[in-house]
Amino acid sequence: MLCSPSAPSSWQKSTFSPEASSCLYVASAPDGTLRLRESDEPEAVLRITPDTLRALIRAVKTGEFAFAPAET
Repeated sequence: MLCSPSAPSSWQKSTFSPEASSCLYVASAPDGTLRLRESDEPEAVLRITPDTLRALIRAVKTGEFAFAPAET
């Protein structure tokens, strides 16, 4: 779910994001959900529950998604 980019004020950059590249930021909100945004489009903020994020990360790690190489 997309929500207001001004929701949380303490965004943290993912440690997996390179220094000068697209960065993923995460913040916790007062309602217990997490907010995710990318540095390229900071106005697009995703609201997600911690359980849903854990399930997504687990699915990616176990290969449930097929990723095609990016075309250059």
